[in-house]
Amino acid sequence: MFGIQHIKFDSMTYVFHFNNGHIKKEGRGLSFFYFAPNSSIVAIPMGSNDLPFIFSESTNDYQKVTIQGQISYKISKPKELSDILDFTVTDNGAYKKNDIEKLNQRIINEAQTATSAFIHGIKLKDAMRSAKAIEDQILEGLMSSGAIRMLGIEILGANILGISATPEMARALETETREKLQQEADQAIYERRNFAVEQERIIKETELNTEIAVEEKQKQIAEKKMESMIQNSDTERKLREMQLEADISVENHRKQFIEQKTENDMKEAKTQGYMIEATLKPYKEMDWKILTALNNNPDPRFNIALAFRQLAENAEKIGNLNISPELLDSLLSENPNKR
Repeated sequence: MFGIQHIKFDSMTYVFHFNNGHIKKEGRGLSFFYFAPNSSIVAIPMGSNDLPFIFSESTNDYQKVTIQGQISYKISKPKELSDILDFTVTDNGAYKKNDIEKLNQRIINEAQTATSAFIHGIKLKDAMRSAKAIEDQILEGLMSSGAIRMLGIEILGANILGISATPEMARALETETREKLQQEADQAIYERRNFAVEQERIIKETELNTEIAVEEKQKQIAEKKMESMIQNSDTERKLREMQLEADISVENHRKQFIEQKTENDMKEAKTQGYMIEATLKPYKEMDWKILTALNNNPDPRFNIALAFRQLAENAEKIGNLNISPELLDSLLSENPNKR
């Protein structure tokens, strides 16, 4: 009514209210009345944006690659951006121009500029595996870009979603990779078989070494047994020698004992002979008759026997001698007194 309008913005929109070319008010989430004929409203979105991109580059080996990804950013300095791009809105809040597309395109151009030099320096295969490196290149290029700083935006991140070659090169790479994988599979089979053969050789070698070790142990056991037998034989020989030496020593002692005993017996016999001789010497020169008388034997037969001996000594002097049977019987009787 009469050119007075009311407009309202959400909290994620930074608003500039220009009145006759001067900023009358600014801020986020404003709601106000304004006079449309001399007012201009600029609304800049402050939320983060995900900007998808896709562009093609040539590698060092002259192959085309397509890089697909997205860049996350937000507008951190709306005043600087409003000085470069037009974010003026109509009375109903619609943008008069689509400068947000210009902003996105400028960001994509800076990202492609930061990536192209890196892609041109590597080969196709390396490019297909360089997603992380390309992300780093994009981030570094955008953050160091003077144009990005002039726009008053902040880069939050960059992600590479895919890197692809042309269909013909993709099939060629697939074939090459398939052949390489087949070669690797064949090599793995060869290595597995070779490993099995090597393991079999090691097992046989181990068995032979075990047999050799067993034979060596048996040889050592046999040698130990021989040494034990030799030691036992030597011990037995030494025991026999010791026994013989002991027997010889016993015999020598026995010989010495016998010789000593013989010598002692001889000395004792000589002593006894000397004693007997000394004892009988006084009687040696005496007449046997005296000795007989000194014997003083009370047996009558002894006396009769002496008498017969005297008769026998004087037999040439005796003419006839008569001896009665009774006398002989009494002489031969054990106890003549019994008669």
